[in-house]
Amino acid sequence: MAQSKTSAKRARTAEANRLRNKSFKSKLKTSIKKFEETIDQTEVDVETARENLLQATSLLDKSINKGILHKNTAARKKSALSKKFNKIAE
Repeated sequence: MAQSKTSAKRARTAEANRLRNKSFKSKLKTSIKKFEETIDQTEVDVETARENLLQATSLLDKSINKGILHKNTAARKKSALSKKFNKIAE
């Protein structure tokens, strides 16, 4: 347990940040899964896949600005998603 006001406030702040980050990461993972499910279908709709890719990419970019993901991690994930999309878009 925190012994001073400062450490108690840091603990509250850290918990609030943890919950915010957890929520955002969950939304991000759901968006990526939605894109991958679109690609894995037998009848692939390229337009729907493109929309899902743009949404996932947007969330990855926002996660960098919010400090949730490192920029290289987000770049790596965006690159992998783009490669998957380019395979089906050919």
